[in-house]
Amino acid sequence: MAKKNSGHTCSFCGGPMSADAVVVPSPLEPGVLICSDCVAGISDLLRDVANEKHRRSGSDAVKSMDEVPTPREINDYLNQYVIGQDSAKRYLSVAVYNHYKRLAQKKEDDDVDIEKSNIIIVGPTGTGKTLLAKTIARLLDVPFTIVDATVLTEAGYVGEDIESLLTRLLQVADYDVAKAERGIVFIDEIDKIARKSDNPSITRDVSGEGVQQGLLKLLEGSIVNVPPQGGRKHPEAKMIQVDTKNILFICGGAFDGIERKIANRLNTHVVGYATDSNKQKIKRDNYLSYVAPQDLKSFGLIPEIIGRLPILTHLDPLDRDALLRVLTEPKNAIIKQYQKMFKMDGVELTFDSDALELIVDKAIEYKLGARGLRSIVESIMVDMMYDIPGTDTKKLNITRDYALGQIQKAHFETDIVQ
Repeated sequence: MAKKNSGHTCSFCGGPMSADAVVVPSPLEPGVLICSDCVAGISDLLRDVANEKHRRSGSDAVKSMDEVPTPREINDYLNQYVIGQDSAKRYLSVAVYNHYKRLAQKKEDDDVDIEKSNIIIVGPTGTGKTLLAKTIARLLDVPFTIVDATVLTEAGYVGEDIESLLTRLLQVADYDVAKAERGIVFIDEIDKIARKSDNPSITRDVSGEGVQQGLLKLLEGSIVNVPPQGGRKHPEAKMIQVDTKNILFICGGAFDGIERKIANRLNTHVVGYATDSNKQKIKRDNYLSYVAPQDLKSFGLIPEIIGRLPILTHLDPLDRDALLRVLTEPKNAIIKQYQKMFKMDGVELTFDSDALELIVDKAIEYKLGARGLRSIVESIMVDMMYDIPGTDTKKLNITRDYALGQIQKAHFETDIVQ
């Protein structure tokens, strides 16, 4: 059924207006009206002009260098949330600070152009790769998103397009393109897109080398057409142009098995004894500390990707003392979180020291790193979190015997040294 015409026309586009249309009248000239479609079009035009002006004036797009924290201040902030990993913190602090120097540089200064300092972090699961990136983003107050590389495939195949990385960043920045172009993207599980084999195959490596080739333009810096809602689900959506030259990319991955490639390069063996005095100096319990770009190439990353990730650092495995500190010391430590939850019910929660040591021993036994601490504490506390609310209990202390009983009740391994 056709919409009833109101008899009015838009003074801007000349089109007729329906009776139920939303119109904006002129405050000065009676009878001068503008339709909602024209208002939306003008709004889009003004936003595009503002974004382009923002993009061209790089010095206006960032804070002054006086407002950006120094590397030492960044490192001190990271220490409040992340235990250990001093080498990685130092690398990250310097790389992020230099990234904002790059954003603040004025084009008319001279012909020297500071290149991007994209970062790749190698470390076992549960050692803090994602936590480091999230903590830095919180400090700098910039758009930050975490994306998973395992779902990425080449265009035309089942999965997500490479451009979906920037769609997430745009969503976090409320579709403010200029703001998104200064953001940080953390690409997790980067090792899962490694080249599957050096041998030619009749099948395409659509989630391996093909994805790496697609990432090159994003990492290096180019203007990319990004679908605002995801290209494959909404192919009719208007593309948004995003310039990636000022977006900092931090890549992280466990690279499971890379220790053997490092050992081969160092001419050593993962197990056995070394006779050469130089070989004896190698830390056999932490081969990742010797990781080099050629090891990433041996693992399956293409040289072009490695060249666009110039900052390579590693995370050390967490030992028993570090895990114990992770449990209690950081600002958002797991124990502090549970104490806060019980405090909201008016209950003071405490843990015996040997109960905490039991939790750490279990996390080491299951080889889950710091991530495993949460699941173990949750299995211990779930009954109390169910029973305590609504009672008159004011104090609650968790002993080792109670913790061990709850762990066994949750069907965890029961073999533990008493």
